[in-house]
Amino acid sequence: MNIEKINYKGNPNIGVFMFSNDKITLVPKDTDDKILNIVAKVLGSRVLRITLGGMNIVGIFVAGNNKGLLLSPLVREDEYRLIKSSFDGNVAIVKTRFTAVGNVILVNDRAAYVHPDAFDELKNYVKEYLEVEIVEKGTIAEIPTVGSAAYVNNIGGIVHPEASDREIEYLSNLFGVKMDVGTVNFGIGFIRSGLVGNNRGLLVGDRTTGPEIMRISKIFG
Repeated sequence: MNIEKINYKGNPNIGVFMFSNDKITLVPKDTDDKILNIVAKVLGSRVLRITLGGMNIVGIFVAGNNKGLLLSPLVREDEYRLIKSSFDGNVAIVKTRFTAVGNVILVNDRAAYVHPDAFDELKNYVKEYLEVEIVEKGTIAEIPTVGSAAYVNNIGGIVHPEASDREIEYLSNLFGVKMDVGTVNFGIGFIRSGLVGNNRGLLVGDRTTGPEIMRISKIFG
């Protein structure tokens, strides 16, 4: 799997600003062409420049897999329509008090793991629009924002370094892939903040070290 380092406007926290699955990659409207070309080459999906809620922090306002996308209640109707017309799958704006939906849902095409306090509000959206077999709730290393503390696709997953062996085993069984601990951007455990990817490739923040990339590469093959 190809792994490349990038930033957004000099910021290595690319997961805050971008989201990807195999069909579509969402990036801020002002993403420069050089970065856009790297994103398209590595991820191989359609790249859409967009704002969500009129903001560039696109990554935290969307959660999803290859079957569907769940958008923050802050997303505007015109933004929703643009995504809906560009993505071959389910799209929904969720009704929830958790506006940063990307931080509270960890999901691949098989299963979803949801912030314990957001579970009741989001589980029906997850089941209907993301079409997963299993939806569970919980934390990772006592962190409730599970979508920020890990990244998973249909090949593997990487989780916060303080996750226990028991948690890693549970998540591996839940998502049906090998998972292990790691970091991004020179020791950051909130994986999603510095990683954007799909089943074709991964992008990491440009502060991510060689040893961190080697560990990520080992997990995802």
